[in-house]
Amino acid sequence: MSLPPPAPRPYRSGPVLSLLAGAQFLVVLNTSIVNVALPAIGQDLHLTPTGLAWIVNAYLIAFGALLPVGGRLADLLGHRAAFLTGLLVFAAGSLAASIPSGSGPLIAARAVQGIGAALLSPAGLAILLAHWAPGAARGRALGIWGAASAAGGAAGVLLGGVLTSALGWWAIFAISAIAALPALAATLLLLTRGERKHTARLDVPGALTVTAGLTLLVYGLGARGTTPLPDFAVPAAGLLLLLVLMPIERRANDPLLPPVLLRNRAAVTGNLLMLLLGAVCVATFFFLPLYQQKVLGYSPLGAALTQLPLAAALMAASWGAGRLRGTLLPGLLVLAAGLFWLARLPVDGAFLTDLLGPSLLIGAGLGLAFVPLTALGVGGVEPRHAGIAGGLINTSRQIGGAIGLAILTTLAAPAAGRAVPGPADLAYGYRRALVAAALIALLAAAGTGVHLLHHRSRAAAAERAHPAATPAPETTPCALPLQGEPAPGPPTHQPNHPGTFHEALPHRPLHPARRRDHRP
Repeated sequence: MSLPPPAPRPYRSGPVLSLLAGAQFLVVLNTSIVNVALPAIGQDLHLTPTGLAWIVNAYLIAFGALLPVGGRLADLLGHRAAFLTGLLVFAAGSLAASIPSGSGPLIAARAVQGIGAALLSPAGLAILLAHWAPGAARGRALGIWGAASAAGGAAGVLLGGVLTSALGWWAIFAISAIAALPALAATLLLLTRGERKHTARLDVPGALTVTAGLTLLVYGLGARGTTPLPDFAVPAAGLLLLLVLMPIERRANDPLLPPVLLRNRAAVTGNLLMLLLGAVCVATFFFLPLYQQKVLGYSPLGAALTQLPLAAALMAASWGAGRLRGTLLPGLLVLAAGLFWLARLPVDGAFLTDLLGPSLLIGAGLGLAFVPLTALGVGGVEPRHAGIAGGLINTSRQIGGAIGLAILTTLAAPAAGRAVPGPADLAYGYRRALVAAALIALLAAAGTGVHLLHHRSRAAAAERAHPAATPAPETTPCALPLQGEPAPGPPTHQPNHPGTFHEALPHRPLHPARRRDHRP
């Protein structure tokens, strides 16, 4: 008589959460770590401003365009396998980028980094969703994960400046390759092999179509004026492919984008708002270091050190957002206020009077908005779709960043279009871009308000229909069910009732002795 296979050992919550947060930190770090180093890279490799933008965009496009495929592969192959593979590819791309060999190889290596990140990020978020219970425990875990993710963007500017000043721009990529080594060891030691793989197959036509469509869309926006084609041709081709994706998905036996996700109002809203937030993030972390170095004359190290208050505010707000309710709308409004304040950008600006205050507001606003948007985007997702849900919410952020960079650099370019633009010309261009970013943040706040009003009207209707069974909706004007909490409504025993944001993700006990609390 053969014995059954041993049950997978439970995850140790603290070390595993540290691993997941650290991996996400590395992924987001590489979206901004090059920003302070761009002047040095441009000088060494003789790159134009458009070429410099592609050092940033190569990572954003590869990451964002492949995230849906990476998330789906994580669901099909297993979250641990996808996480490990993504980490290996990411480390290889980082190592290649650290070897100075010309602009072409550097851009290609950045794309390899993005491919690895497209597997790593959704797999990590899926592991978190599957092994932390919905409610307060998951909220705390998402807060820590979100703080690490948000801090990666701000810390990238700091580390980029320190490493570029001390060692050279190549070190900003070498640090990611070095940091990946202990993460690989921790993955092998901490993450179990026992998860069940799904029998569904990858929707290859859908995967190719969505990847090509997103790539053409973002590439076309960033390549305006550099190809013999009309400016609208390449982005239009990308949009056409994304429209063609819909009938392809309807005919697929195992669609890349499961219809249940597209019918999830919370997930759709979260992804749309994250698209806007991604554009705002890029505006902050791309234009602020350029303003400090090219207008105010800061060194890379000086520009990096002045990002510390922003990073601290961002981390603290992200951590707090995992423990509080209703932070999304206030966060977006605070973010918009900080961007409007920063957009003054005087040519003779001083850090204490012109940069410190708006930096604190921007950091707090980003942190308060990012965590609830992530929770909203993955709300009500079944375990078998956790990877693709995590991939979509990250796709929205990265594609929003790439599109935002393409549009906002265009707004900043006309004023800097002279042969030798002076500090006043550059400051004026950056000012236009930051004002546009502030308006995008206000648009996201308006969308959040509409969503909140719709939720409250549903809650009121449910209370009128079932007055004895339905709790009264919260009076907080920004209350929103997040982190797997059900929306107010009639009692239901269906785990994914269409009127709720209920999450029915099974989870293995993290510590058997603490099973009731599941505190990460």
